[in-house]
Amino acid sequence: MARVPVRGRRRSVLVLLFVVFVAAGAGWALWWHLVGRWHESTDNAYVAGHVVQVTPQVAGTVVGIGAEDTDRVQAGQVLVRLDPSDARVALGQAEAQLAQAVREVRTLYARNASLEALQAQRATELAKAQEDFARRSPLAATGAVSREDVEHARNAVEASRAALSAAREDLVTNRVRTEGTAVVHHPGVAAAAARVRDAHLAVQRTVIAAPVAGYIARRTVQVGQRVAPGAVMMAVVPLDSVWVEANFKEVQLRSMRIGQPVRLHSDVYGNQVEYRGRIAGLAAGTGGAFALLPPQNATGNWIKVVQRLPVRIALEPGRLTTHPLLIGLSMHADVEIRDTSGLQLAAAPRAAQAWVPAVFAKETENAEARVQAIIAANLGSARR
Repeated sequence: MARVPVRGRRRSVLVLLFVVFVAAGAGWALWWHLVGRWHESTDNAYVAGHVVQVTPQVAGTVVGIGAEDTDRVQAGQVLVRLDPSDARVALGQAEAQLAQAVREVRTLYARNASLEALQAQRATELAKAQEDFARRSPLAATGAVSREDVEHARNAVEASRAALSAAREDLVTNRVRTEGTAVVHHPGVAAAAARVRDAHLAVQRTVIAAPVAGYIARRTVQVGQRVAPGAVMMAVVPLDSVWVEANFKEVQLRSMRIGQPVRLHSDVYGNQVEYRGRIAGLAAGTGGAFALLPPQNATGNWIKVVQRLPVRIALEPGRLTTHPLLIGLSMHADVEIRDTSGLQLAAAPRAAQAWVPAVFAKETENAEARVQAIIAANLGSARR
């Protein structure tokens, strides 16, 4: 009589477990049908960003450093100073050559008037010589004038004609060097002005400024070091424009499209802090395809490996202000793939971020102002 309740309890427990498993399975199936199948996630995701290298454009010796690793710098802030002595000497020589070129070209224009006057003088001399020869030629037959005088008159005509031809050629040659242009636009002046601009830029570039606002990283330069153009001295990392590169398996990419929303979590802040973003684009190839030593799948020694494709995720900037992300940090990305109306590959170029021109524009402006000042000082009243 005592065994019946035990069997009944076992049956009840088994039925209860069966109901629980069925309910859990049904719940999971319902969740998968409504939510789960519209999401793709990966923890193979990392923060990426621009690493702007700071390099000199001219050779020189470092005499000052304005920032250390981890420092926050603003665009245009001086980071490194080079010894400007050699560059200033070269600038002085170029400015002197420009001043001399302007005065030499002014002389060319002024010589046009003197050559025109000389041509008129030679024409008058030729006319006078021709008149003298015309008067003496008839008198030679009567003996009033010797033949020697007639020959001298004829020679004077030829000499005057040759002198007039030479004067004309000199005038034509000088006009070729001045026609169709003003003093300020003359090739000689333009070439000298270009040398001044180049030398002025060399002086300006001894002061190396931050091209963007950000944080200093990988500073290797030291005071007294001789640096060459292109040598990397440090880097500036703008952490306000980072993104996430999530490496999804190829079997997860079927429904991924540009513009799909993404939820992200960082290992630094945990699940309490959620970042939102959108897919900005899919890479043109897998990580293995662009590796230094790509796999040779055509060889006989082949093992299939599921490939991963980098997917670029643009982050909304609001959360980055309160919870900044550093390059290389691990992330967890979850993409909602319900909406597949977007493109898999970008159809137009992304708008570029205009960083550098605003920082270096002053160098060109200052050089041009200096050139115009030198030309104006040496041009005087001959503004042609």
